Amino acid sequence: MSFYDYKVSQEIALRGEPFYALIMAAARKADTENMALLEACWPFIVADLRARYNAPGGLLPGEVVTS
Repeated sequence: MSFYDYKVSQEIALRGEPFYALIMAAARKADTENMALLEACWPFIVADLRARYNAPGGLLPGEVVTS
């Protein structure tokens, strides 16, 4: 990691994104090794990301957009 990574992490934290969204974003950018680590730690988040990635508009069956 670098000082740049550290500074970007500060900016991201200040924006207040939800934790699960950060893990999903990390999984989207992950290489094979890092994806395996993410999936080992948060299997339900990675499974949800995969399901939503393959679902039309990212909506799972029975979900509707309310806002």
